[in-house]
Amino acid sequence: MKNERALVIGGGGVAGIAWATGVLAGLADAGVDVTDADFLLGTSAGSAVAAQITSGVELPALFHAQVDPALQREELKPREGALAELFGFGEKVDAEVTDPVERLRRIGEMALAAETVTEAERRPVIEARLPSHRWPERNLSVVAVNAATGEMRVFDRTSGVGLVDAVTASCAIPGVWPAATVGDARYIDGGIRSVTNLDLAAGYARTLVIAPMPDPVLDTDAASIAECGGLIQTITPDEGALAAFGTDPLSPASRTPAGHAGFAQGRAAAQAVTTLWNKA
Repeated sequence: MKNERALVIGGGGVAGIAWATGVLAGLADAGVDVTDADFLLGTSAGSAVAAQITSGVELPALFHAQVDPALQREELKPREGALAELFGFGEKVDAEVTDPVERLRRIGEMALAAETVTEAERRPVIEARLPSHRWPERNLSVVAVNAATGEMRVFDRTSGVGLVDAVTASCAIPGVWPAATVGDARYIDGGIRSVTNLDLAAGYARTLVIAPMPDPVLDTDAASIAECGGLIQTITPDEGALAAFGTDPLSPASRTPAGHAGFAQGRAAAQAVTTLWNKA
């Protein structure tokens, strides 16, 4: 396995999916296609994007599916206030718990008790997002968290778990969407551990991080990789993109403006990314 170039895509709701897809499409439009990475790591929204770009569907088509209302897939509407409740609960747990695994276990406990749509209603949404339901013959990993134990689980094509199940688990925002059943366990959003889980990409010479939402540990993880000699570049939403996201990154209405904002950012970042991606 080559350990040269890693592409890490973090969580950020449906707005994050659209924005990250736009960034990738904008980069490619300006001459640098980073979907040829040796390793792709997706978390939450990023797991959907990573699965999409390794499906064989071309980036322009994936981009238009995000920004053209006529092509956009239907999304479920979460319970009003559910996301704000999650953030509030997370702050409470952070104030009470120092052990990171116990923190995740506590959030998983909340998720298992929450009133949400059913798994049977949620899974078809993920199915519809993915052009292919088969793992690609690529080094793709997606991250989730065991709701009962708080332990991280990394899924890939060797895990014996279907791609749709893995992405559904990675996108199971606690209290917003149901914990996802995979085998004999239930899982929650991998972004609860880290929005990007960048630490899992350690060992690669060059890493591009596309992070739709702030990740409190991103700078620390990036510094660790840099200390080991890895080159790293991060793209995060600029002011225009944040305005496009609006106040609710789960709102389907955010997709068109977020996607266009991402495309503009991708084009603007292309020269710097080209230098990173093609560095000898």
